[in-house]
Formats: sequence, structure tokens, C-alpha cells
Amino acid sequence: MGRSQETFNKKENEKKKQKKRQDKEEKKEERKANANKGQSLDSMLAYVDEFGNFSSTPPDPKQRVEIPLENIRIGIAKQEDIPAETTRTGIVAFFNESKGYGFIKDQQSQESIFVHVNGLVDPIKENNLVTFEVESTPKGLTAVNVKKSTK
Repeated sequence: MGRSQETFNKKENEKKKQKKRQDKEEKKEERKANANKGQSLDSMLAYVDEFGNFSSTPPDPKQRVEIPLENIRIGIAKQEDIPAETTRTGIVAFFNESKGYGFIKDQQSQESIFVHVNGLVDPIKENNLVTFEVESTPKGLTAVNVKKSTK
């Protein structure tokens, strides 16, 4: 006579699958029973007021403000070309000689402008007074033709 094809592991796996199916069916029945109790669509809605806070009350249609389509911009505005000034003056706020870059603080606009060792005419150090020209790059402003100032 032949030996039974069902091993202990096969029986155990089949019992686990059957148990999962039964649990899933019970949960489904429970959800159906509780679905119609309590919550309606209105109680699940949330509104946003003029300050950006969530609210349970709908906004007043009388206070609605129309915004012209021309005023709506999607994305970022194009960067305006910077007027070409001949030379600027500034103070070296930070410069790392080993890495070859630093930042110059423009004396007129007080903005920080990136400087790379390739843009230097004279060697510079921190707190040096320098004159430079500004070049616009995809990453922002970069100082070029940087020279030590004697002022």
C-alpha cells in the first residue's frame, strides 16, 4: 500500500490558510455591520479657512474673492538679469585654500557671493578687502576677476 501524500507540514499550512480566510471573512462582516452607523459624508469633510487652518464649517460664499488668472503663477519666476556693474567691492567672509572656494560679502548689497579659486587674480585670505566682477551662473552669482584692494 502507498504512503499518504499529505505530510504534516502540508496539513499545517492548509490549516493556517483556512484560519486566515475565516478571519478575513469575519472582519469583512464586521465592517459591513458598522458601515452604516454614525459617520456621514458631511461629518468626514474638512474645510480650509482664509488663514490655512482646517475647519469643520464651510466657507461663507459672500466672502469669496476672485483672483484673475494672470496673477496665478505655477512654478518659479524667471531670474531677472542682474545689471552689469563694472566692479564691486567686498570683504572676504570665508575662504578655504585647500578646497579652493569661499564667499565674499558685497559691501553695497550685503549679499554673500560665491568665489572659486579659478576666479582669483591675486591670492586672498579671510577679511581681505577685494574688488571683483559678478557673473551669473545656473547656481547663482559667482565672483570673477577677484583682486586685493589697497583701500
